[in-house]
Amino acid sequence: MNVWSGEVGPALADAVADLLDVAFGREDAPGVLPIVQAGDPVLRSPAAPYVGQLGDQLPRLLEAMRRTMRAAPGVGLAAPQVGIGLALAVCEDAGIPGDERERTPLPYRVLVNPRYEAMADDDPAGSRVAFYEGCLSVDGWQAVVARPRRVRLTGQDETGADLDEVLVGWPARIVQHETDHLRGELYLDRAQTRSLTSNANLARFWSASPHPAAAAAALGFTLS
Repeated sequence: MNVWSGEVGPALADAVADLLDVAFGREDAPGVLPIVQAGDPVLRSPAAPYVGQLGDQLPRLLEAMRRTMRAAPGVGLAAPQVGIGLALAVCEDAGIPGDERERTPLPYRVLVNPRYEAMADDDPAGSRVAFYEGCLSVDGWQAVVARPRRVRLTGQDETGADLDEVLVGWPARIVQHETDHLRGELYLDRAQTRSLTSNANLARFWSASPHPAAAAAALGFTLS
């Protein structure tokens, strides 16, 4: 049943159904989709609001996105990252207890037409925090991005129910990152470019602490 107000787009729904038939027909990794890499125009085009275009294919697509995110592995995946320009994303993170990035668990969830706005923060560290961030569509690289520590998230879930909540720390960063994808933006647009590092060099030089202060001093960038 399509709980959304818009009409099903037959051409798009059929194309997505064909894509999912191939993905779920894989023997090695059923349901896992190819992840689009930077340079593909779909990642630079604002996603269309989801109003029901996929009809009964929506649950299949969301399941494939969840499997793809977990297989990567990652903590979020937006529909444009699998070549579909609709405002849909999935998120999930087990978290890391005691992590200074406030990496608290984020149970699996679906974001439909999400939006966020920064909120005032009474934390002594300030309203923006800078940490290394990566992306499944910029495979093998990370860079430091300063983002609001606390955001208000609005939108819908997969059932069409409204979302309106406040997230803090790493979960807030995840939903900002995925929502930016739906605007045609990559994290590199907001990054300190001098901080850019391969995953191998991040592990080699900067893994002692999640905080990028040492990298900032050595590579010559600021944390603002």
